[in-house]
Amino acid sequence: MSVFKTNKTSFDLSKKTYIMGILNITPDSFSDGGKYIVAEKALERALQIENLGADIIDIGAQSTRPGYKKISPKEEWDRLSPVISEICKSVKIPVSIDTFYPEIAKKAIDLGAEIINDVSGFESDDMFKLAAEYSCGAVIMHNGEKINNIKEFFNLKLSEAVRYGVNAENICFDPGIGFGKSREQDLWVLQNIKNIKLENNALLIGTSKKRIVGYLSENKDISNRTLGTIALDLYAQISGANILRVHDVKEAVETSKCVDKLIGKGN
Repeated sequence: MSVFKTNKTSFDLSKKTYIMGILNITPDSFSDGGKYIVAEKALERALQIENLGADIIDIGAQSTRPGYKKISPKEEWDRLSPVISEICKSVKIPVSIDTFYPEIAKKAIDLGAEIINDVSGFESDDMFKLAAEYSCGAVIMHNGEKINNIKEFFNLKLSEAVRYGVNAENICFDPGIGFGKSREQDLWVLQNIKNIKLENNALLIGTSKKRIVGYLSENKDISNRTLGTIALDLYAQISGANILRVHDVKEAVETSKCVDKLIGKGN
């Protein structure tokens, strides 16, 4: 049985496709920047994400949209600290922390987060050490344009993680749609999910409202890319994706349930 584990939760990858709901506590994220920077609004949205049927909440306080400006760990924590503890205490589903700073990841895990989602691909050795120490989930992203080496990158990171003492079942990979890639390269990644996926590790796909959706649907309106996102995510799901990272949780939950039944998951 293939599983993705955190220090508290085990996701049976044969049972269903899991939905990771996005909660951005940022003023400048490309889709929902500024909507949840007030603590009360963030908690309200976290509870809503859970009630809509998401399996994971992914909280980020640093925008990684195209052309983003990196903020300091202090500024990132200043945004997170008013909300992360209350959210972890209030929701029953696992919380993921979207950060590339080990010190931020540690603080979030100490307060109850179960997953580190690092868009840098665990560039810092300290991130591996953290994942090993806490037995938390680790989402490792391929960030760059060398798409022909994605599977090699995954295998190398898997070996590196295991050397640091991370359990292989705690590792999930993300090919990094939109991160350092052209739209043609994003399309290639989606079309080659079966070829880049490691057999025994979870694969996360995040297309939600990204440029690849606009490119393929010819829709320049970021706020109106729900249908295009669903189309790409369902294609990814059929191709073997295990986790879909989304803004529109209700739509993703309902459509993924339909596809899971069609492809025989959970039967």
